[in-house]
Amino acid sequence: MSSFAYRAARGRYASLGRSRPDDDPELVASRVIMQELALIDAISRALMKAPPVREEIREQIIALLAPSEGVLA
Repeated sequence: MSSFAYRAARGRYASLGRSRPDDDPELVASRVIMQELALIDAISRALMKAPPVREEIREQIIALLAPSEGVLA
């Protein structure tokens, strides 16, 4: 199930996409926001299904999200 925030962002993106070119800055920003919220929803769903996360695993997950050399932020 997707969050209200994701559904609202998806609706905004769809609305903007009807009348704007693919490279429109507002449409591009809207797409990025929608993708970020989809990622948050996916992570939330995975964590709800998972057993309690040990500290070692939690640190590995956090390390995946930390900026690293060669990765654009």
